[in-house]
Amino acid sequence: MNNFLNHYFSKLKNIFINPELELRILLNVSSKENKNILLSNFKEEDIDKEVFVKYFNRRINREPISKIINKKNFWKHEFFVNNEVLDPRPESELIIEEILKIFPNKQLPLKILDICTGSGCLAISIVKEYPHSYLTATDISISAINVAKINADKLDCGNRIKFHHCDLIDSYALYDIILTNPPYLSEIEYKKTEPEIKLFEPKIALVGGSEGLDFYFKIAKILHKSMNKNSRAFIEIGALQARKTTEIFKNQGLECIKVAKDLSNLDRVLILKST
Repeated sequence: MNNFLNHYFSKLKNIFINPELELRILLNVSSKENKNILLSNFKEEDIDKEVFVKYFNRRINREPISKIINKKNFWKHEFFVNNEVLDPRPESELIIEEILKIFPNKQLPLKILDICTGSGCLAISIVKEYPHSYLTATDISISAINVAKINADKLDCGNRIKFHHCDLIDSYALYDIILTNPPYLSEIEYKKTEPEIKLFEPKIALVGGSEGLDFYFKIAKILHKSMNKNSRAFIEIGALQARKTTEIFKNQGLECIKVAKDLSNLDRVLILKST
């Protein structure tokens, strides 16, 4: 490494487990011509040093790269993100995969509801998969709704999504598909999360009460009003919540027909039908 790289690498080394990766990412997002910069072939003239230093100083304060550059990839698209929304997580893509298995005909004119839409990553990804579908997206945060609208317009599907600022559902209609990635961390789990999450993501989108189950109790009481016998709901859960959440929905007349596991073999998505 040259002196420039050594200087910044040594600072990252004191904070991060993988300082080499952190350095390479920062160099690439500071690249002048979107070059793929490797440490082995690095040339100082390939980056905008002013941008690099600005990004570097934010990163050593534990701000995620996604929040620094306001971009995060999810499924097939790039989404705008800021501190008002959660970063889209790769494990949430399992919801889309499971929907495509149960509804393989992409030409269907589906009515879809996305609760706790956040950045809109799930809503938009699904609408793009089903070009004749229409979707309602809700969120308790007006700031999140505004971010989701930006993404819907950016990805040319804003005309097929209605956004509602409300807690869960503001009016009842029947939907073919209902999906949600709700807040499900307990207060104890939240306290253990890394600074990137605690400092730069909205707590309201992460914590579901003292045990992380508040959302499931609330939604279980009303979900059946928006489902018929052919409807399916796809609910993201915490890795250790399958038994408790399945019971919560069962008590409200909703049967869990599958608990889908993510790539780490952890319980991640409940698939429900109305009984």
